[in-house]
Amino acid sequence: MNIKAFEITPTKNIPLPTSAVTLDELTRALPQGFYTTFSTVSDGTRVMGLQKHLQRLYAPANETGLIPAADEATLRARIALLARENLPQESRARLILTKSEGRIYVGIQPFAPPPESVYADGAHVITSTAARHDPRIKDTGFITESAEQRKLLSKDVFEILLTKDGNILEGMTSNFYAVAGATLITARRGILLGVTRRAVLRIARGQGMGIKYRAPKINENFDEAFLTSSSRGIVPIVFIDNQPVGRGSVGKWTKKLMGAYRSYVTEKSERF
Repeated sequence: MNIKAFEITPTKNIPLPTSAVTLDELTRALPQGFYTTFSTVSDGTRVMGLQKHLQRLYAPANETGLIPAADEATLRARIALLARENLPQESRARLILTKSEGRIYVGIQPFAPPPESVYADGAHVITSTAARHDPRIKDTGFITESAEQRKLLSKDVFEILLTKDGNILEGMTSNFYAVAGATLITARRGILLGVTRRAVLRIARGQGMGIKYRAPKINENFDEAFLTSSSRGIVPIVFIDNQPVGRGSVGKWTKKLMGAYRSYVTEKSERF
């Protein structure tokens, strides 16, 4: 979809010429930095965990003494204005804070969520040994380093799971969870602590699930599996490396969490 790019300054949004057709392509053309990606909800007026997304830029900048070109309030207001241009459609945005000079860039496009068939029938994923240098920080350098692996994504491959020593840590752009009985299993170390992940863990406990913090093994027999991300919510996984998860269909716990998460987003998402 059509992407618009801007540099955000204290006084204005400066349009950037771009021929990029994906946010990853735009990102690789910009200086390396901290980044975050999200989509709007509620007809473009809200974002789930917006404050947490902004902190993915400003927290590491503060730790390294980097002074951002615009403050959080300014950036929040500018994103709202840009998202308004895509109404009545939702927007998907990527924010980048460069490590060299603290410049802020925004790439934004109309958002098309995954087809309903993905949520109803589940997704097929594959595994890879690619890894982030610092899993707790979203660094655009990883987008460049993983460019070849990302080419494997297609209509038949929804996501790539990052593994280490036979353990599944997370997805390339998501968090990963396995379900065994009424227990949710997900890694705690070596992963990016996603904004959606925090909400899903809270919801799972509220639904009566137990939580076990460890990296699921690739060859482990799960009853169910799913991934989460800010733009896609909860996506069921039914095949990993062409091997069925459980019965190869969307499980009951995943369905229950999907419904609860949709209600949670409606209630808890933040206005710009």
